[in-house]
Amino acid sequence: MNPVKPHSLFSGFDIDLFRAGKHTRLYEKLGAHPMTLNGEEGTYFAVWAPSAKTVFVVGNFNHFTESHELYVRWDGSGIWEGFIPNVGHGEIYKYKIHSHYNGIVTEKADPFARYCEHPPMTASIIWDSKFDWEDSNWMQKRAEHNALDKPFSVYEIHAGSWRRNTIENRSLTYREMADELVNYVSEMEFTHVEFMPIMEYPYDPSWGYQLVGYFAPTSRFGAPEDFKYLINAFHQKGIGVILDWVPSHFPSDAHGLGNFDGTHLYEHPDIRKGYHPDWKSLIFNYERPEVRSFLMSNAIFWLDQFHADGLRVDAVASMLYLDYSRKDGEWEPNKYGGRENLAVIDFLKDLNKHIYHDFPDVQTIAEESTSFPMVSRPTSIGGLGFGMKWMMGWMHDTLEYFKKEPIYRKHHHNDISFSLTYAFTENFMLPLSHDEVVYGKHSIMGRMPGDNWQRRANLRLLYGCMFTHPGTNLLFMGAEFGQEAEWNFETSLDWHLLDNPDYKGIQSWVKSLNQLYKNRPALYELQFNASGFQWISYNDHENSILVYLRKGKNPKDDLLIVANFTPVVRDNYRFGVPVQGPWKEILCSDDTAFGGSGVMNHSEILADTEGMHQLPYSISLTLPPLAISIYALK
Repeated sequence: MNPVKPHSLFSGFDIDLFRAGKHTRLYEKLGAHPMTLNGEEGTYFAVWAPSAKTVFVVGNFNHFTESHELYVRWDGSGIWEGFIPNVGHGEIYKYKIHSHYNGIVTEKADPFARYCEHPPMTASIIWDSKFDWEDSNWMQKRAEHNALDKPFSVYEIHAGSWRRNTIENRSLTYREMADELVNYVSEMEFTHVEFMPIMEYPYDPSWGYQLVGYFAPTSRFGAPEDFKYLINAFHQKGIGVILDWVPSHFPSDAHGLGNFDGTHLYEHPDIRKGYHPDWKSLIFNYERPEVRSFLMSNAIFWLDQFHADGLRVDAVASMLYLDYSRKDGEWEPNKYGGRENLAVIDFLKDLNKHIYHDFPDVQTIAEESTSFPMVSRPTSIGGLGFGMKWMMGWMHDTLEYFKKEPIYRKHHHNDISFSLTYAFTENFMLPLSHDEVVYGKHSIMGRMPGDNWQRRANLRLLYGCMFTHPGTNLLFMGAEFGQEAEWNFETSLDWHLLDNPDYKGIQSWVKSLNQLYKNRPALYELQFNASGFQWISYNDHENSILVYLRKGKNPKDDLLIVANFTPVVRDNYRFGVPVQGPWKEILCSDDTAFGGSGVMNHSEILADTEGMHQLPYSISLTLPPLAISIYALK
């Protein structure tokens, strides 16, 4: 037997920070850390279990027997720790915790484990990850790539179902993705990729949103250094990596965080605050400082150890409101009588302050579906401090509009223009995410009305509106080529569709939109500023036409956008413009290269001196059917 030896990585200052809810690097202290102590190889273990009577490290090295008992710290922090000689890299382990309460005994995975067994196995793995990063060029310039006045076009993926190894009928590994996925995202000209939760999760149908291993990339696709290799490959191609992060809830699996030391340690003890009725999961106790330290350390961990370029924070609305998905009597108002969770508001502000202090060149992005104010405004003026917020209202209104047959659109014209009434109240990201292509909602293509040609034209028009709308954007995998079927996490995307030139045309259109976004300052310099947008005509209900300008810092960069939401070609359609020109069509979704009918305006256009729409000049164009056309000053 190799007895546990007293040892600690904690200073008194660490303990003070931890207990104040201000420690952001707990992963350097808690968990399993292979090391050499007094010339002896082994592993230091530390776990927080304040209600424990005894804590044992059990694993394959001691046949999961209670032979290695940790020492509890004298300072009342509830941390148990110790050094076990001759136990190191690759060994599996858990913590067996005997609680002071009712004789409860729990056997838990390490909340700070860096690697986990492949589900359905549930043990943690001691892991001494070594990786030599080769992304210094990216990291030095990351602030420019991630700035709010730069292009930010995100390709959202689920790692297990983007593409599969057809010969072995399995998902790609991280290192296989470093070749296939990285090259594809680069070829499609996206600026960023976003991974649905990559942290370890036990249940495949949760898509990763029910986490157990908060500090471990899932072992489904490889080891932690393999995931680092993938991120490194993206950075070498000039592509940023956003990770979905889930601080809103966690599952009640026996080896997870729930009832960790026989008590409600991580989850709130009040069921009105500690249980999520929709997801049948547990909710973190944001009022407990040590839990706040855990969550903040976890967010910082992925930015620090894995060079992530941002975090998209899941289900923020469910965190902010005490009555979220609850009926009267199932929630308790805050001390002011309101429905806001004050502890969550404080936590999110603190989280963003710490992230942007330590990593000023990343972005945090809130999935927040309500009108909660100032989500993406600085904490210094009372905001929550996120860099961006998902624009769920735009997503809902736009998809509702596009699913209507064009003949009825004139009665719903406000749906397609309404988002501009609030577009600059937040730093909005326009999302067409995984949530919109599941549970009977149909794929994005599946929502489009009309015959096959009209459906494809509608889809190209939708994407054109998305990319020319103020804000950044996100597109879920498969949508970029017109995936017909709803997303299925168990199967690959329907890549065979690209053998058909019609779907290839949609893919080419999205690539061209990404190129346009990256190369035209009018689309990104002022994307969160009202001065970057100007309506020319938004009230032509009868013809279902919108005309607007996207404006850069230099007026010569301005772009003119015309969208026709009906399948009728509009000849000699006249509208006002601010300058005479000449104007030149630089991109049109009806181009035959994208599967369109080829109705375009090839010639340079010099505006007439006849004013219109309160502008000094006007031009007359032929508007292609179900199409968007983009013009620039020559």
